[in-house]
Amino acid sequence: MESKTQVILKIFIFSTILSVIIKYFCPYLNVPAESQIALIIVVLPTVVLAIALWWRYQQQQT
Repeated sequence: MESKTQVILKIFIFSTILSVIIKYFCPYLNVPAESQIALIIVVLPTVVLAIALWWRYQQQQT
C-alpha cells in the first residue's frame, strides 16, 4: 500500500495539471452559452463517478 504522502502528492500533481489545462487551454474552446451545456457540465462528473462506483461494487460482488 502506498504511503499517504505519495497519494497526496499524486492528487496535488493531478490537480495542478488540471488547473493549468483549464486556465490556459479552455479559453480557446468555443462553447456556446446555453443552459443545457451548463447542466451537462455540472451533472456529468456525478454521473461518471456513480457509474464508476457501481462498476467497482459489481466487481467486488463476483
